[in-house]
This record gives sequence, C-alpha cells and structure tokens, in this order.
Amino acid sequence: MSIEVQNLTKIYGAQRALDNISFSSPKGMITGFLGPNGAGKSTTMRIAAGFIQPDRGSIRLAGVDVVKEPLKVKRMTGYLPEHNPLYLGMYVREYLEFVGGTYKLKKIKHKVGAMLTLVGLESEQRKKIGLLSKGYRQRVGLAQALIHDPDVLILDEPVSGLDPNQLVEIRKVIKKASEQKTVIFSTHIMQEVEALCDQVVIINKGKIVANDNVENLKKMQSGKISYKVAFEKEIDIGLFGDFEIEYREKAIYLVSSKTEDPRAQIMKIVSDRELPLVNISKEEQSLERIFQELTKGV
Repeated sequence: MSIEVQNLTKIYGAQRALDNISFSSPKGMITGFLGPNGAGKSTTMRIAAGFIQPDRGSIRLAGVDVVKEPLKVKRMTGYLPEHNPLYLGMYVREYLEFVGGTYKLKKIKHKVGAMLTLVGLESEQRKKIGLLSKGYRQRVGLAQALIHDPDVLILDEPVSGLDPNQLVEIRKVIKKASEQKTVIFSTHIMQEVEALCDQVVIINKGKIVANDNVENLKKMQSGKISYKVAFEKEIDIGLFGDFEIEYREKAIYLVSSKTEDPRAQIMKIVSDRELPLVNISKEEQSLERIFQELTKGV
C-alpha cells in the first residue's frame, strides 16, 4: 500500500497552491510532510483524502486513483485534518461507535474498546468531547482515523497541542500503526520528525524543495559549516570578523562558507589573543536549520 503523487497542481484564483509536485511514500514508511504556513501541505492532504480535487495531476493509493474512485479511497484511508472536527456534544465512546457505524464495522463495541486502550482514552470514554483538553481531543481524532483499520493514515498536525508526555504516547501509536500502514503526517515539531520519520518531504510555495531521509538531509551543508566555540568569559566577537556569528543556547557559533576546515584559523586567533577557550566542536546541521534554509524568504 503506497501513496503516489504525480505532477499534482492546485490553483486558487491567482494563487498556485501546488505547482506540479511529485513524491511517493511506500507501505511501512512514515513520511513527514513539512513546510511553512501556506506552503501547500494541507491542500495536498485534502486531495489525498478525497475531499478536494486537483486541477492537474493525480494521487494514487495502492494504485487506486483518488479522483476516479473517491469512495473506495475514503474506505481505505484514515484522515485527521489540521482542525480536528469533532461532535463536541457527544461522549467519547458514543462518538467512536458512531464513526464505526458509518464504516459498517462488525463488533463495534469491541473495536472501540481496543481503540480507547490504544490511544489512552479509557478514563475519558464517558466524558463529553467538549469537556476534554486539546490533547485528549487530538487522541479522539486519531482514534476516529484508526477505527476502521485503514491501509493509509493521513495526519495533518496530529501532535498539535500535546504536552511532552502525550507526545511520547502518541508517537508510539503512530509508530506502531506504521508497521502495517503507509503514514504521511505534517508537523512543525522537528523533534517528532527526527524521532518518527523514515522520509521527509519539504514543500515551499507549492513546490517540493527536498525529498530524502533524515540522515541524508542532515548532511546538507549548503556550503556552510558551523562551529560551536565556548569561552570561560565574554570575549570581543569582532575578533572573528571573517565568520558569520550566531548566538544560540548561550554559546557563540562561527559559521564559515569556506570549503577548507577553518579550525586552524580559529585556533590561531585564540592563540594570538590568548583567549580563554573551553571547547570547539563542529556542529551537525540540525533539521530545523535545514528547514529554515530551504524555506527562507517566505
């Protein structure tokens, strides 16, 4: 079961929300779909879930065309939209039984019970959804996306509003689900991408700007190398005028655009000025910094 996006285009008036994008996500793989606000993430996911149609191009789920067979696609897809639409006046268990009924599931009560356990909602099952915290509402939304055991999970900001403990729990649910399903999800939390994703697709202004695994993306240097330089006390940063200088986490980061290793130059400055150096280390490109570089100018 795979997701195959081919030459997908969607236009709203004068705005080209999606501009001829293509990518694929195989079964058993979690694909992180990243991009700044307005980049085209939610539009792509809505098309994949069969809720809106593209102007050009196609999306196929296990060979099934989303446009030509939308009902078949909906039966095989679990979808959690960005703005989690729930019936706030219904009780948690009541709502999940209602959703199961729309899929004509057998042994609904048993399946709902298993789902409540999976997403950690047993203690909340007799509460009205409108009385739940945002984190628990997200769990209800995830449960409704999983209730019919879909082959494909499309999750738009599934960890939004969760506290650190809830993040860990929902991460486990998504990871377990991915063993037998294709999962594509969007998020702005880079730690979740690194913890969960086998593949990362980054979209910017309707175009795909990166499509690779996390390890390969983090090797991207964009011609720049960053070094963390720590001193015992405050120093005159003007001494390092040949470098771009950044302040992060109470440390000085010297960014070099040179291809050769600049540490000898840094050490010469330190030695000549007898600066109280504590440590110097090469910094691995973080996924967050790569994302910023690929989407800058937005």
